[in-house]
Amino acid sequence: MLNDKAIEEFRTSLRGELIQRSDPRYEGARTVYNGMIDKKPLLIARCVNTADVITAVNFGRDNNLLIALHGGGHNGPGLGSCNDGLVIDLSPMKGVHVDPANRTVRAEPGCTQGDMDHATHAFGLAVSAGIVSTTGIAGLTLGGGHGYLSRKYGLTIDNLLEADLVLADGSFITASGSQYQDLFWALRGGGGNFGVVTSFLYRAHPANMIYGGPIFWDVEHARGVMQWYREFLPKAPEELSPFFGLKTVPSTAPFPEEIWGRKICAIISCYNGPQEKAEAAMKPIQDELPAPIFQHVGMMPFPALQSLFDPLLPKGLQWYWKGDFVKELPDAAIDAHLENAAKAPSELSLMHLYPIDGAVQRVGRDETAWNRRDATWSMVIAGIDPDPAKAEAITAWAKAYWEAVHPYTAGGAYVNFMMEEGEERIQATYGENYQRLADVKKQYDPTNLFRVNQNIIPAA
Repeated sequence: MLNDKAIEEFRTSLRGELIQRSDPRYEGARTVYNGMIDKKPLLIARCVNTADVITAVNFGRDNNLLIALHGGGHNGPGLGSCNDGLVIDLSPMKGVHVDPANRTVRAEPGCTQGDMDHATHAFGLAVSAGIVSTTGIAGLTLGGGHGYLSRKYGLTIDNLLEADLVLADGSFITASGSQYQDLFWALRGGGGNFGVVTSFLYRAHPANMIYGGPIFWDVEHARGVMQWYREFLPKAPEELSPFFGLKTVPSTAPFPEEIWGRKICAIISCYNGPQEKAEAAMKPIQDELPAPIFQHVGMMPFPALQSLFDPLLPKGLQWYWKGDFVKELPDAAIDAHLENAAKAPSELSLMHLYPIDGAVQRVGRDETAWNRRDATWSMVIAGIDPDPAKAEAITAWAKAYWEAVHPYTAGGAYVNFMMEEGEERIQATYGENYQRLADVKKQYDPTNLFRVNQNIIPAA
C-alpha cells in the first residue's frame, strides 16, 4: 500500500516537482491537449533530468503503479496520462543542442516541434518532422513522424541517429545503429513501448526560407481537385510537399468574412527551396485548376509555416480522430470522402491526406518498425470542436466517415492518428513487423510496465 512516507521520500529524491491531487497545481498539470480526455492520476512527477526519470520509473515499478509517459501531451486518446497511477511528465526537459558542422540536433523529450524548429532555424536547418508547432517531438518521433519535409528527407525516424532511454528495470542505455540495434529498430515507429527516451539525436537538413501556404477552393470543385491531386503528386518534385484537405473555412480572421463557414477543399504546400523553383513546381496548380477562393502562399521562414494554424487549434479542444494508410485514391473513394465530409458537424472538423511517398518509400519495410512504406498517404479524419457538448457528434461523424472510406485504404494506421482501438488495429498497423516488436518488448519490458500506449504485448 502506497503511504505518505513513501510518497514524501519519492518527492525528496526528485530534482523536479511531485504533484499530488491536493496540490493547487494539479488541475493544470493533469490536462492534455485533447479536452475530451479527463484522466486523474495519483501522482505527477515533473522530471527535469535523466536522474529524475530513473527515480520515477523505479518508484512506479516498485509500487505497482500504472505508468503513463507525458511529453508534449498531444496524444489523441490521452495516452500521456492515466487514472490512479503515476504520470512521468517529461515536459520540463526542453534542452536542444544544434551541431551545425555535423548537421545534428540533440533534443530532450519535453520539446515541442516549435521548440526544436526555433533552435534549428538559427542555423538554417530543420529536422524532418510534423506540421503543427505544438506537437511533442517524443510521441511524434516514436510513432514515425511525417510532415512537410518527408518526401525529400524521409520520416522523423529515418533521421534518428540514436536515443538515450531508461528501461523498465531502471537502467540507462543508448540505442543506435551500432548498439542495442534491435531496440533501436523497435523505437523507430514502435511508440513508447520500450522505455522512456530522455534524448533524441537527429540528422538535420537545410531548411530556411520556404515557399508555401494554403490554397482553398469551393467544395463544388473538390472532386476535380482530388482527382487532379492524385495524378499530380507522383510527378511533383520531392522538395514540394502538398497535402490535401476537406475542410470548412473557420469563421475568424485572417480568413475573409465573406467565405466564413464555406465548405472547401484545400491544398497546403511547402516547397523547401528558392522562390523561382517553387513557383515553377506549383505552376500546375495555377494553370490546371479553377480559380481559388482564398490563398495565402509565399516565402516565409520554415517555423512560420509550422505554426501557421496554431491559433485555430489551441490546447483544450474536443478531438476524436481516426486514421488509415492510403495507397490509391479511386473515384469511388473520392465520392465517399465528399459525401461524408459534407456532413462535418463543426467548422474545425477535417480530413487530411498527408503524402508519405518519395524518400519514405526508399526505406525497406523491415528496416524500421514503421511498416507501411508502400503507402502514398497517411489519412486522418478529425472531429474537432471547442464545445464539450459536441463531443458525441464529432465522435460519431469521425467514426462513420472512417467506416465509409476504410474499404478503400491500405489497412492499418499511423499510430499517432489512432484512438484506443484495440490489439487487432495495432497488429494491422505493424503487419509483419509486429512479431519482431513483440519479441523486443519481451526482452526489454517483459512485464509490460510501459503499457499506457498503443500497446505491443510482450511475446509469450
